[in-house]
Amino acid sequence: MKKKLVRLDKLIVKRQILLSNTLAQSYIEEGRIKVDGITIKKTASMVSFDSSIKVDAPEKEWVSRGAHKLIRALEHFDLDPSGLTCVDIGASTGGFTDVLLSRGAKTVYAVDVGYGQFAWKLRNDPRVVVMERTNARHLNIEMLDGEKVDMIVSDASFISLKLLLKPLGTLLAENGTMVVLVKPQFEVTREKVGRGVVQDPLLHEETLRDLSSFIETETELALFNATYSPIRGPEGNIEFLFLLGTKSNTIIKHANIDFKKLVKEAHEATQ
Repeated sequence: MKKKLVRLDKLIVKRQILLSNTLAQSYIEEGRIKVDGITIKKTASMVSFDSSIKVDAPEKEWVSRGAHKLIRALEHFDLDPSGLTCVDIGASTGGFTDVLLSRGAKTVYAVDVGYGQFAWKLRNDPRVVVMERTNARHLNIEMLDGEKVDMIVSDASFISLKLLLKPLGTLLAENGTMVVLVKPQFEVTREKVGRGVVQDPLLHEETLRDLSSFIETETELALFNATYSPIRGPEGNIEFLFLLGTKSNTIIKHANIDFKKLVKEAHEATQ
């Protein structure tokens, strides 16, 4: 008789080892879950219903829940910021910066149009250059010590990525990488956003295709891969992650992106 199989993240929640799918997914992707003594890092892995499940390490105290979004991207896209010069766009309290530093980034320029939100422990880290009251659209090489950077990450709100990608592309080294959080609620027209939340899968797919086309035709960047954020935004919006690089990048491999499948997976995994 075959053993009953179930998704690992759902089994973790069913047993109340962790209390939500998003938290379970974050633990799995960070390599902190062992099934029958083996570390599993894919949230959709099918395991036996009676498997032994153990939390391998305590949860790290990130400065914000947004950290889990970048962790998802780094793991899914197989990116290593160790020793790199990075820029964090829309740094806010510093969730993305926290992750980059924990993974060995050499320098992080933390850019935000706001002021006074950035976590104190990160503000005092010598590897961090805090750039508050700074509009990312106006960033230039001179503001980054005159050199292009190895990695750019973005968790920007209240602005379309179409306004950011062109200027940000000029800051990226030829073989650098860029991870941007795609927030459909800031990409679609106002009449399509119901109470600030985009729920229609067709709108999500339309947003991703439209942004992909914009990147290809209007910027010097290329879209190499895409996934979904393991946690929703504060208002319940499903968000996505794009891996970008310069069109001349010779290191990143192009993935076959199926936007319809991606949107379906996002809705199922974050419900």
